[in-house]
Order: sequence, then C-alpha cells, then structure tokens
Amino acid sequence: MTQVYVSLVTCLAMALVAPFMASLVRGRAVPEVVFLVFGGAILGSHGLRLINPQLAPVEAISDLGMGFLFLKAGYEIDPRDLVGHMGRVASASWLVSLGLGFLVTMTVFAGLGFSDSSSWPALAIIMTTTGYGTLAPIMEERGLQQTSVGRVVTIYGSLGELLPIVAMSFLLSTRATGRTVAALLVFALVCFLVLAFSRAAKRAGTRFWRFLQESTDALSQPMMRVVSLLLVFLLLATAIFRFDGVLGAFAAGFILRALFPEGNPELEGKIGVISNGFFQPIFFVVSGAALDLSAATQNLPMLLAFIASLAVVRGVVVGVTLRIDPETRRLSWKESLVSATYCTMALPLVVAVSNIAVASEVMSATEASVLIIAAAVTVVVVPVVTALARVVDEFGPSEAFHGILHDEHGLREALHESVENFHRREAAYHERLHAAREKGQQLSSAVYLAMPEGALDLMMLDDSGYDDAGYDDSAGGDADVIPSGDSAVDGAGSGPAGDVSARG
Repeated sequence: MTQVYVSLVTCLAMALVAPFMASLVRGRAVPEVVFLVFGGAILGSHGLRLINPQLAPVEAISDLGMGFLFLKAGYEIDPRDLVGHMGRVASASWLVSLGLGFLVTMTVFAGLGFSDSSSWPALAIIMTTTGYGTLAPIMEERGLQQTSVGRVVTIYGSLGELLPIVAMSFLLSTRATGRTVAALLVFALVCFLVLAFSRAAKRAGTRFWRFLQESTDALSQPMMRVVSLLLVFLLLATAIFRFDGVLGAFAAGFILRALFPEGNPELEGKIGVISNGFFQPIFFVVSGAALDLSAATQNLPMLLAFIASLAVVRGVVVGVTLRIDPETRRLSWKESLVSATYCTMALPLVVAVSNIAVASEVMSATEASVLIIAAAVTVVVVPVVTALARVVDEFGPSEAFHGILHDEHGLREALHESVENFHRREAAYHERLHAAREKGQQLSSAVYLAMPEGALDLMMLDDSGYDDAGYDDSAGGDADVIPSGDSAVDGAGSGPAGDVSARG
C-alpha cells in the first residue's frame, strides 16, 4: 500500500501545482491539462518513477476520473442540437475527417512505423477527435458559451468526442460486427431503462425523490451519491458488454441532463468539486505517467506528421465545413478560425483511445506516447496560432488590399495606414488586457477574436451589468449569438465581432 499512497500523493501534488503553472501563462492560453500530462510523464514510469500507473487502486481512481470527465461532457450536450441541422452537418464533417484520416494513415503513417494495418483504425479515429470534455469548462470560464463560436464548438466538439467513441466500439472490437451491434443495443436498452425509471420516480414525486430534493444540502449528500451510483453502474455495464468506459460515462451524462433539462447549478457545482478536486486531475497525471518522453525525440517524423494530421484532418475539415454550411457561412474568418482551432484540441480523447489501442495490442506503448505528446504539443500551439491571427487582424491586410485594388491610395499610403491601424488596435487590445487583469480576469487572443465587441467591454463591468446570458441587452450583446435549433445565423460575423474596423 505504501507505493499506492506515494503515487496518489505525487499525483495530488502535481494537481495542486498545475493550475498555478497554467496561471503564469499570459491569458491562461495553455490549459492545465497540459501541465498535468507532462508532469505525470516526468514523475512516472519513464521519469522519476514516483507514480506507478499499473497499480490497481491507482488505475481504478484514474478510471473514475475519466468517468467524471466524460459524464460532465455528456451533461453539457443538448441532444436536440445533435439532431438539428448543424448537428447533421457536423456528423457529415466528422465522417469526411474519418475517411481522410484513413487515407493519411495508409499513405503517410504506414511508412512511419504503423505498417500493421490493425493499428490503422485506431490512428484514423484519433485524428478525428475533439476533447470537448476539457473544452467545455475552458469555454465557460472564458465566457464563450453564449457566442457563435461557443455553439459551433459545442456541437462540432461534442460529436467529435461522441462519434469516435461509437466508432471505437466497432472498429477496435474483437467481436463480430453482429455481436457488437447486439451488445450495443442491449447497453442502450439498459441506459433507457435507467432513464425511464428515474423519470418515472421524478414525475410521481415519490418519497425517495422528495427525500433527494429536500436533502440536497445534507451532510450525507444523497444526490451526489445517486450521481456516483449512476456513473459506476454504467461503467460496470460497459465492462460487462466489453465497451470502453467512456461510452458509459457519456451515457451517464446524457441521463443526468434528461433528468435536469434546465440544469441544476447546485448539483453541477458539487460534481465539479469532486471531479476537478480529486478524480479528474489524477486521471490526467496517471495517463501521463505511462508516457515515454524520449520516444518523441526518437520519432520526430511521426511526431510532426501527427501534429500536421490533426490540423488537417480535423481543423481544416471543420473550417471548410463552416464556410460551406449556409448556417455558419456568415461567421467571420476570425470566428471560423477560433472554432476550427478549438476543435483540434483533442488531448483527453487521444489519451483514452491510445490507452484502448495499447490494451488491445494494436498499438505499441511507444507509438501511443508519441501520439499523446503530439496532441499535447498541439494544445500548446493553438494559442500561438490565435495570437498570430489577432496580430494579422489588427494589421488589417484585407482593408489595405481593398484600397489598393480600387485605387483609393497607393502602396505606400496603404502600408502606412495599415501600420497606424495596427498600433491603434494593438493599443486597444492591451488596454482591454490590462483592464481584465485588474478585474482578476483572463483575456486570451482566442477570446479576443471570438467575443463580440460589446461582450468584451462588458467583461470589464461588474456582474450587475450582465443578464442571464452574460450580456446586457442594451449593449447589443446578443447580436453575435447563433440561436439554437435549425434557424440560420443572424448577425454572426456582422456587427462588432465581424467588423475589423470596430476593434480599436
């Protein structure tokens, strides 16, 4: 047991240090999950060996951390969005990414070490993933949930997490396809029965349900015990039916959302405490503890190829889809860029799929280490890309080109005007950055590009200046919000968020 406690103490110490290290990065541009994974790698089996990820108790706690992570992700998803117009387009976009992933795997990675065709499905699936379970709290913290970017990332990101899980059940299964379909249907029936029983108890107002509602603040925390039982039961069901636990955790989140369609902030806060405070960081640290950082330096071509593949297979496909779909075509280039770059942040699911592939013996631990490290590097690169996009936006190249094209002014005058615009907009950005810091808030380049102008100004106000959506109606904060359902975008990309000249 001494080794177990040493591993847990080390994990929790890393969990404590990671958010502080993330806060030192300007604008909190790098999520703490990166520090958790790399910290685990340094402290794990191939580093200082303070964490042993193969100990059964440590592995069990890590699995529960994975469960709570994806439970929260499933809870954040509105099923109505997934079957609406944008959901159908996002599903088609994911299928295109999957086909492109197979093509890239066969043409590029077959010569980089993945010569065994049994590993190709896992690698192709990994290229199509989005770590929405990690993105959701980041976007909520940065106030992006009610923006056009927020809705796009929610739908594309959630499907980029859910569809790979379903694909894994089929493509990485050792059973015949018919048996896999039958097992999946039985598992779905189990989930439906759990939901039906819970809804019936809620509608009937039984004594037990009244007890749960009346005892929300009791020391025994019975509602949280129900959530824990629901999660662990569905994890058990996935183990019995030989599916990955991610599927059960997602199902638990869906059921919980069906029970509380309008949300339950008090319950959500308690789930966040137990998840973020203990289980979830241990999952990331333990996942990193199995990584071999030296494998990345020994396989640089594979590392760089996978980083480029994530950007193309997932990011470019999402970006092109947003420009083609009539519902999102009117998004500004900045909003499309931020949405696509967010959708390439796939680290949590890359960890999950890689671990499954290693356990299924279709991928080596060294190959999995390279893929996970590449995904972590991608998370670090995303803030750099958005920062460069902000600088380009402030320089205003489209305005200068338009002026030259229509002979409004010469090349020298256009360059001079662009430089002046850049300095003016850069000064406005730093002014907002300084104001945000004084309020104890963080303002990254991604948020600056994605936020409507009015919402950026309101971020500097007290909470009394916000309505329920986080914006003041008098300031026109809702002009850049994509409405839910199948309606088209009204004002997305126009107004302050889409008008380059409005910045500064």
